[in-house]
Amino acid sequence: MEQGAVKRSGKGRPRIRPLRLVGDKGYTGRRIRNYLRRRGIRLTIPRLSNEPRRGSFNREIYRQRNLVERAINRIKQFRRIATRYEKLAQNYTAMLMIALILLWL
Repeated sequence: MEQGAVKRSGKGRPRIRPLRLVGDKGYTGRRIRNYLRRRGIRLTIPRLSNEPRRGSFNREIYRQRNLVERAINRIKQFRRIATRYEKLAQNYTAMLMIALILLWL
């Protein structure tokens, strides 16, 4: 969680702290929730069936997560990206851009 950086629009270093984290039930642990609250990161994570319900849960924000997961699934259909044949990050990024362009067309 500490390695994620959000690129700024314009000049400056990337932000290390995102505004919101949307995760699945695998990230519902108390330790993760407390960590995010301490850092001031808002969270949208559904609770497990055996956990007490505290606070509100925004379903609309959580449903947008589906769009991201479906896009990643479509990108992974390109075998070259899924297996990461490219050794250099620059080449891998270029292949990723080509795959995204092909999906967009």
